[in-house]
Amino acid sequence: MMFRSLRRAARAAAALGACAALTTVGPASPAQASTPPLPHLAITGSYVTGVSSGGFMASQLQVAYSGTFQGAGVIAAGPYDCGQGNVIGFEACDLGIGLPVLEQQAVTWAAQGRIDPVSNLTGKPVYTYHGTLDPVVNAALSDAGVAFYQHFGARTSYHNWDPAGHSWVTPYGPVACSFTSAPFMNNCFDDPEREMLTAWLGRVNAPNTQVPKGTLTHFDQNAYVPGGFGPVYAMDTTGQVYVPPSCAAGQPCKLVVALHGCLSGQYLLGDEFAEWGNLDTYADTNNLVVLYPEAIATALPVNPQGCWDWFGYNGPDFAVRSAPQMTAVTNMVHALGG
Repeated sequence: MMFRSLRRAARAAAALGACAALTTVGPASPAQASTPPLPHLAITGSYVTGVSSGGFMASQLQVAYSGTFQGAGVIAAGPYDCGQGNVIGFEACDLGIGLPVLEQQAVTWAAQGRIDPVSNLTGKPVYTYHGTLDPVVNAALSDAGVAFYQHFGARTSYHNWDPAGHSWVTPYGPVACSFTSAPFMNNCFDDPEREMLTAWLGRVNAPNTQVPKGTLTHFDQNAYVPGGFGPVYAMDTTGQVYVPPSCAAGQPCKLVVALHGCLSGQYLLGDEFAEWGNLDTYADTNNLVVLYPEAIATALPVNPQGCWDWFGYNGPDFAVRSAPQMTAVTNMVHALGG
């Protein structure tokens, strides 16, 4: 793991030089008040992934904005609109009991223009990861998510054999494979990120395991949130974005949106999701920009664990295009050029 320390040291030095230190931030940190907007880049395709609540949100974004996202990666999560407006509602998805209802709901909303046409999902690559020791999302729920995409003709890849806890699995995870504990990044001695990127792109170059070539910086997340203030919708005032030098110089690049899980936002973990998540390493060698939107814990709306809104704490329209968090994330994607 020495090279991860080298990457961290180089990243910190670059941030200090730019007067934009990457530190843990809160809901409205004055130190981040002058953060810049996102750069406009030559983005040629956008993909979305996430873990736990971020995995549910990734599925919501892929389905609701299927004209924007070319593929999805759903990690430790279940099918689209599984929450049904209630944090315990996802139990109805267990064993696939609610799957036809969710499929018909998507068809109805598409016909009403509330989400993009479900026909857009045909042929889109969707990678799903589920650990056999996940105590939060059971196998039937993950299976239902895969079946949802298959119903609409998506091209699915499913990794469901690791003895992993509820986590984002990465070769650099500090948590043992079978555990479910902070920072929810586990090491199962394999590379799901390579699998996911290969499912999306067809082939990928080997990752950069030395000091990072690109730069991870904060950006003004408020600028993309409806109403201009993220905490109103349990979003942080800043997000993070990793841009390799090739992309910053104007070369065509793909965009990966990566959504953290509950209890895993930068307000708790700083840049650890980017540091250990194994996406920036591939970004350097494959012309990828990685966008890290950020959620936070709030009393109102009721979101004590800093989860993404996959069950309706921001209101009943959480799974359609008008949802405030999904609107904010897609505004970020479009600002980058996606």
